[in-house]
Amino acid sequence: MGLGQPVRFTVSLDYLKPVVVVSTPVNGSLITFSINSTNKSRYPPILNAVEFYTVGELSNVPTAQDDVKAINDIRATYHIKRESWQGDPCIPSNYIWDGLNCSYGNPPRIISLDLSNNQLTGAIPETLAELPNLRFLDLSGNNLIKSVPEALKKRVVDNTLNMSLTENANPCLADPCPQKKKQKTILVPIVTSVSGFFVVLFGALVIIWLIKRKQIAESSERTLRLKNRPFKYGEVYLGTLDNGTVVAVKMLSESSEQGYKEFQAEVQLLMIVYHGNLVSLFGYCNESKHMALIYEYMANGNLRQHLSGDQPKVLTWSNRLQIAVDAAQGLDYLHNGCKPPIIHRDLKTTNILLNEDFHAKIADFGLSRTFASENDSHVSTCPAGTLGYLDPEFHSSGQFTKKSDVYSFGIILFELITGQPASVRSRNGSASIHILQRLIPIVESGDIQGIMDPRLQGEFDINSAWQVVEIAVSCTRPTAIQRPDIHQVLAQLESLVSKSSGSFEMTSLVLPSNNAPAAR
Repeated sequence: MGLGQPVRFTVSLDYLKPVVVVSTPVNGSLITFSINSTNKSRYPPILNAVEFYTVGELSNVPTAQDDVKAINDIRATYHIKRESWQGDPCIPSNYIWDGLNCSYGNPPRIISLDLSNNQLTGAIPETLAELPNLRFLDLSGNNLIKSVPEALKKRVVDNTLNMSLTENANPCLADPCPQKKKQKTILVPIVTSVSGFFVVLFGALVIIWLIKRKQIAESSERTLRLKNRPFKYGEVYLGTLDNGTVVAVKMLSESSEQGYKEFQAEVQLLMIVYHGNLVSLFGYCNESKHMALIYEYMANGNLRQHLSGDQPKVLTWSNRLQIAVDAAQGLDYLHNGCKPPIIHRDLKTTNILLNEDFHAKIADFGLSRTFASENDSHVSTCPAGTLGYLDPEFHSSGQFTKKSDVYSFGIILFELITGQPASVRSRNGSASIHILQRLIPIVESGDIQGIMDPRLQGEFDINSAWQVVEIAVSCTRPTAIQRPDIHQVLAQLESLVSKSSGSFEMTSLVLPSNNAPAAR
């Protein structure tokens, strides 16, 4: 429209309903407007408010269209009516939609979505899997009662997505959700058409489990301890689902009443816990005396196997730092990402499993417990824990807290440093010698070479090694109040991993009697 040329249009307003009028572009620095009644109107014009907008050119590339479509589908599915959920989800960055975080590449992508405590109901939509760059998904505190889409579950297993489903009604892993039977139920949430699990005993013995609606048949002459580790409350088999997925099948011992209780606790817990550094549960089966859990298979076994020298591959110092970070991330999620927090109670190197890429995941939640608050975290039945990893305060208090797990994590750090187990028998076999008894005198002397795993052959950064020692010492202080939160530990370890490698000459490190490291 040229300069000085008027634009006229007629507008009829409904009561308290806004109207948007889109005109042709107007040029010029000064725009004059007037509001007049028409010849047919009996009343003068009455307006509560009027706003003028100009079209602005965005310098940023708009959000990827597949992300925009997916998030709009999610908005429609859940009927989300947030004021900020208008326009482009990521652009401009100061007007990003509430609950979203984006990466600002070319184009921007959605990497985080928080829909917690939004009173969402029904199924988890497949559309969530159409956000390819999504790394964090929080659906906690809702009323989602149906299945976790297979594509999302695969990304959790692949360690590309952290997902929280805590405080939901009862999310299961199949669609439709299985219904409870009075006597016998079989639940295989990952593949409803699974007909059996094939158990291979070193290529010679094949155990076939046929799982049907009301029947479990077993063919076995002897049990197979899976490469990963023996679980505490049952046998573990190597299995294959019909779709070719290799799994670890944990069978519950029929003779163990305590095992049955732990089995039930593990199922209830794992069905709502998803994190890239926690071993995922694919499904479970429960019929009469036959009970099994189907876990993801961790190809490289447990951490203890690699530290003990049983494996030909020697974990490098950078490998060990990354494993420490992975384990800390998993524990941080249990302590600070779950509501209520989850206390593992039996954290140890045999419960830290390694996948084909040597990424670490925490396992064995049969001994985990949820607590409404730290004040309620007490042991009501038999104690958990393993010799060498058990919080010394437990013997006097009988209580497990988050700091009990932190103590166990500190012992694991010492094992990563030294390659030595948490506890060994004395030469005459009459007593157990704890790793702290063996190491602290050497640490006090400032002899870093004297405690490092000889299999490293001196290939480690002396600066980061000392810092890991200091972190381990802080985690294993005798009283819980002196120990850091695992979130603080994680931040320190992540800082170590992110720093460039370097070394410098160390001065003598002298520790006071309370095991706290002195300044270097």
